[in-house]
Amino acid sequence: MTHHYRVGVVGAGRVGAVLAAGLRRAGHTVVAAAGESDASRRRAADLLPGVPLRKPSDVAREADLLLLTVPDDMLPNVVQVLAASGAIHDGQVVAHTSGRHGLAVLAPAAAVGARIIALHPAMTFTGTAVDLERLAAPPSGCVFGLTADTDERALAEQLVTDLGGRATWVPEEMRTLYHAGLAHGANHLVTLVSEAMGLLSAAGVDDPAGTLRPLLDAALDNALAHGDAALTGPIVRGDVQTVAAHLRDISRNAPDTVASYVAMAWATLDRAVTDGRLLPIRARSMAEVLAAYDGSDQRARFEARFLRTATPGVDQQ
Repeated sequence: MTHHYRVGVVGAGRVGAVLAAGLRRAGHTVVAAAGESDASRRRAADLLPGVPLRKPSDVAREADLLLLTVPDDMLPNVVQVLAASGAIHDGQVVAHTSGRHGLAVLAPAAAVGARIIALHPAMTFTGTAVDLERLAAPPSGCVFGLTADTDERALAEQLVTDLGGRATWVPEEMRTLYHAGLAHGANHLVTLVSEAMGLLSAAGVDDPAGTLRPLLDAALDNALAHGDAALTGPIVRGDVQTVAAHLRDISRNAPDTVASYVAMAWATLDRAVTDGRLLPIRARSMAEVLAAYDGSDQRARFEARFLRTATPGVDQQ
């Protein structure tokens, strides 16, 4: 039978309030939350009605499961202060939701006898009730990146089950790389899509989001299923003049987007050459176009990697 905890959450932001509400839905009791901003107070009122807002040290003292959902750079200081003040105590479960950090950041809590867990939900949060449904969305719910000592693994997995998610285990020394993969895929995707919508808007398209949606849905599904084999478009086809035309028009109409287009074009070119879909002679022409818009030494690196031994007469066979 699942043990029901008295839960306290320090950092009633988008993640903290939602996870606390999810644990409450699973039968745990949320005893207190800490959040100073007006947005945090509104969020707590919506998602955690009746739960008092208190100082972080008071929240920690009342809880036997303490969720630390503060920003990554604040987390070390928060743990240190709460442990030094005696607010964290022996036998208490202390879990943080940082993707970057593992167990090392919780060492001050472990030193006073707390049971420590790194529990990161791999999901974008709105801070509303919508997120509660996403946590447990079929087929298997949100994935949580877990790091815990052997004795705490069962507890960590049970908390994820209570939240409707599923666990993936991340070694302590790989937490930062794990988080980089998520940030690169999700956060940078938002930037990329926003820039693409800006280009369509500049081109006079009256519904940029609606125009992109079916294309992006298919591209994402294909990329997740097939990786590089899902690549399509002018770079993979070797349409050098098309890419050159793109860059001319982007430079005239949306110059702030040139740098990211070129950076992603170089990365796509690398992958297309690596898997053999683009011959070196065509890749060299593409590299010349990209280099004209790139102030870095990316062309030299690309040629050193792929084209050093290329022979035009052979490449064209």
